[in-house]
Amino acid sequence: MDNDVVTDEPESEEKASAEVAEKPAETQVSEPQEPSFEVVVPVREKKAEPPADSGDDDVEGFSFTGSLPEPKTKFLAVLAAGVLALDVLTKVVAVAFLEDADPIKIFGGLLHLTFVRNPGAAFGLAEGWTWILALIAFGVAGFIVWISRNLRSQGWAVGLGLVLGGAVGNLADRLFREPGPMRGHVVDFLSLFDPYGRVWPVFNIADMAIVGGGATIIVLALMRHDYDGTISKDEDVLTPAPAPAGQDGLQEPK
Repeated sequence: MDNDVVTDEPESEEKASAEVAEKPAETQVSEPQEPSFEVVVPVREKKAEPPADSGDDDVEGFSFTGSLPEPKTKFLAVLAAGVLALDVLTKVVAVAFLEDADPIKIFGGLLHLTFVRNPGAAFGLAEGWTWILALIAFGVAGFIVWISRNLRSQGWAVGLGLVLGGAVGNLADRLFREPGPMRGHVVDFLSLFDPYGRVWPVFNIADMAIVGGGATIIVLALMRHDYDGTISKDEDVLTPAPAPAGQDGLQEPK
């Protein structure tokens, strides 16, 4: 009996030691599986960042360079043709109804419809210089047509279109009206405050267009707006900045 008891105890001790040895083995197998999830997440974030940066750079590049404004040549041509058509039409009506007729007062005497054949320039200036004025009109029209190739400013298109239409309108009178080519008299029929132009010289639609277009061009030039759509900037404002470089370096830490 005693021998059986002694032999059973070592067997139980061996079983217990075996169970203890098996437990750490299980923990060692399960532990390496946890860090596998930490490797996947940062990889996805790094892949998503480069396309966003590269796309922004491309957009900024295109927005910085940009494209030039569309040419305004067609707009200038349409406006000049409209001014010319209106000028010719009103002169034909004036010759038909106002020549050899009494002046017509409208707007309470603010404006009078009268009839004058003017051998001079706009508003009755430079009388007797008809052929010289005709040559000047040719030069103005040619210059506007030449500059219109690079015309990209809407404001300049308005100003040049008015001047071109008015210049061609009065030039047509000097070419085709009496007393002959290059000596024709311009038809004027609008007078302010007085029926005979004693307060303000008698004028026509072409004169109004020339003065209005010239004023528009002057305003744009003073605002530094160029006919090619660009805006000039004062370089003098930027030059004084580099001079006090040493003083700026001392003030920045404050």
